[in-house]
Amino acid sequence: MSRTNIIYIAVGACAVVAWACGVDDPGARLDAYTRLWQRVVAGLLSLYVAAVMASAGIALGVLLVPWVWDRIHS
Repeated sequence: MSRTNIIYIAVGACAVVAWACGVDDPGARLDAYTRLWQRVVAGLLSLYVAAVMASAGIALGVLLVPWVWDRIHS
C-alpha cells in the first residue's frame, strides 16, 4: 500500500468521524425536538453544514493540491 493510499484512508476516516460527531449528531437526535418544524430545521441545518464543509474541502483541494504537488514531485 502506497503512502497516498494511506493518506486517503486516514482523511476518509477523519471525515467520517467529523460527520458523525459534528454534523449528523443534531439531526440524529430527533427525540430532543418536540415539534415537527424543529426536526425539519435540524435536518436541513445538518445538510447545510455538510454542503459547506464539502465545498470548503473541494475548494482547498483545487487550490492547494496543484501547488503542493509541484513542490513534492520536483
